[in-house]
Amino acid sequence: MANAAGKFGPYTGWDTRVLAGRGPTGTELVRSRIALRVRLRSVSPGDRLPDAGVLGEELGISEITVRRALEAMCQDGLLDRRRGRAGGTFVATDWDAVVAVMHDADEAASLDAFHLLLECGLVAHAAGELPDGRLDGPRALVEELDLADDPARLLELETRFHLDLAQALGGAGIREFAADLLGRQCLLEPAPAPAVVRARNRCHADLLDELARGAMDPAIRAVKAHQHAEPN
Repeated sequence: MANAAGKFGPYTGWDTRVLAGRGPTGTELVRSRIALRVRLRSVSPGDRLPDAGVLGEELGISEITVRRALEAMCQDGLLDRRRGRAGGTFVATDWDAVVAVMHDADEAASLDAFHLLLECGLVAHAAGELPDGRLDGPRALVEELDLADDPARLLELETRFHLDLAQALGGAGIREFAADLLGRQCLLEPAPAPAVVRARNRCHADLLDELARGAMDPAIRAVKAHQHAEPN
């Protein structure tokens, strides 16, 4: 395995507790995963969320923690609580407008830098050691993104690309870590314009080509280029 230290930072292994410094709190986890679901369009504004017990089981946290997190999100305006037979907890119909108020440029920049560090480290970890077919999922997403027109679909596919890349290069545990990171980014930074997403997709394609060749340094350059991609 290639050593990433000195080129991108001191990687000591793939334990997410080491990478993150600390794990997310239960409230942070609920917020990030709901935001990610909205970005991936598995739920939409106005949709009812699963019950707290179901969410807790999915996330591996207690039901009471989920309930507290959902209540805080209701207070923030991200969710709506409705009573009665057809009640429950729903994604706010004005989700996008509420999220826009929460954007935090400084924290978003910090998350972007950490995401860059993570993906550079994953490339260094996996370059030259990927079995045939490992990159088929991310490559299919690149091709699908090239054909997409709907802005929400473009954002969904780009997010799925980064999740699938984390899975391909680091395994299921790293995918879960990336899911939390991407969900937090969805809440803290404006969604990129469609033209920017398309420019980033060219970097996705370059990254996969270099990984397929086992070329670590060019692959890392593609990861870095993604962060600053601009439309032609």
